[in-house]
Amino acid sequence: MRHTVAVILGLTALSLVDGRAAQRGDAPAWRVSPLANPAQGISAQPDLTVSTRGVLLSWIERTGQTASLKYAERTPTGWTTPRTVASGDNWFVNWADVPSVLRLPNGVIAAHWLQKNGGGAEAYDVRLAYSKDDGKTFSTSFVPHHDGTPTEHGFASLFPLNGGLGLVWLDGRATSGGHDAAAHQSSSAMTLRFASFDAAWKQTGDMPVDQRVCDCCPTTAAMTSDGPIVAFRDRTESEVRDIHVSRLDNGAWTPSKPVASDNWNITGCPVNGPKLSARGRDVVLTWFTGAGNQPRALAAFSRDAGRTFTAPIRIDDVGTLGRVDAELLADGSAIVSWIERANQTTEFRFRRITADGTRSAPVTVSAVSTERTSGFPQIAVQGQELVLAWVEVEPSQNRAAAPTRIRTAVSMIQGVQPSRPGDAAQNRGTYLVLRVGTESAVKADATIASSCMTVPANVRVCPGWKKDRFRIHESRGRIHVTSSGSAPRSSPAC
Repeated sequence: MRHTVAVILGLTALSLVDGRAAQRGDAPAWRVSPLANPAQGISAQPDLTVSTRGVLLSWIERTGQTASLKYAERTPTGWTTPRTVASGDNWFVNWADVPSVLRLPNGVIAAHWLQKNGGGAEAYDVRLAYSKDDGKTFSTSFVPHHDGTPTEHGFASLFPLNGGLGLVWLDGRATSGGHDAAAHQSSSAMTLRFASFDAAWKQTGDMPVDQRVCDCCPTTAAMTSDGPIVAFRDRTESEVRDIHVSRLDNGAWTPSKPVASDNWNITGCPVNGPKLSARGRDVVLTWFTGAGNQPRALAAFSRDAGRTFTAPIRIDDVGTLGRVDAELLADGSAIVSWIERANQTTEFRFRRITADGTRSAPVTVSAVSTERTSGFPQIAVQGQELVLAWVEVEPSQNRAAAPTRIRTAVSMIQGVQPSRPGDAAQNRGTYLVLRVGTESAVKADATIASSCMTVPANVRVCPGWKKDRFRIHESRGRIHVTSSGSAPRSSPAC
């Protein structure tokens, strides 16, 4: 017996008006509204992640020599009460190497921060911890790397993987504590490494991704329906430092390849990493380049999970400090952000772009300091909200030690752009299977990868159903789930 189950898609994305209309000025205006946040005192290093519960904001608060990693989640009634992941007076706190907190699909909260390991000024470890009780307590911290060298381990990017956690980080075990000056040969270069942990937090992977990368540019990772993709700034023997990507394919990382041939030749690290965002097999990547002494912020799209990318699209207007971010939307377009630097002003801006190069008018969020302590502004999309976070540097005679404070804002869009025709099977959202006959059946948070496929492993199926008996397909713009097994006699509580 076959049962066809209709599915309603609640797409967790911000859909915007078309970029061409925005350039003509006849589109609904972006309204950026200040949003109070729970960070207190001296705060910096904001990071935004998204789960089915909402946007999660994490940050570092400083009290004297003690640093604390805290987080809060945005709900319909406001931010939750902040929770502290960990604190310490031996942390490595840096404007560019930002800790993170991520709620995994199973509800477990994973976090990372940086702790000095007794070596030189740039010798520190990635520390991981997790919470299974919604942040009330966290595990004893541990490291994903086991070389034991007093060298740099940082710029980590975390992502959910096979019911557990995956991450990549810059690993300096071969540099003997040095940076650029010591890394002119692959045998002494900074590397990019990967580790994974299963749902029981047993380490299941530890391997290199790329054997020669830029020393202090942030990394980025995203989950496609084909698996994880990572992006980073590569480094050749001739000091070309362009953005490369690699994908985890059948348990191995593909040889990295450039997204575009910027051919930026620079002898020092620019401390300016890329950002990825993905939905199904759609990917957007943003990055900064100074090739040809022309600072530019660029973006490119992929429709095949990062195997190929479109030609670069310039996202800044006149000049830029980079420090980019990106969020892919359900209709295949993206919101991208950067720091614009022109006419003696420095501003945090964003705009919507499409794969054909169409750009909306830029939206200025706030003026920002040119000091490095202003960090990397962040954006995140949940529902019809665009949440933005950045660092405000307060005026001070000692600019290097000026107090900092996290600021947040939100933007709501009036016009709603539907998904691209035929792309329903690639959109990520909350999928509620309404009925089998007259019975409620399945509730799932899924990434549907193709027009007909087995239900992905991350789909939560109610008791009484077996995942291997489900297939998902698209018909006339609607998603359907088909089961070859028998329907349960009673409706499980989902």
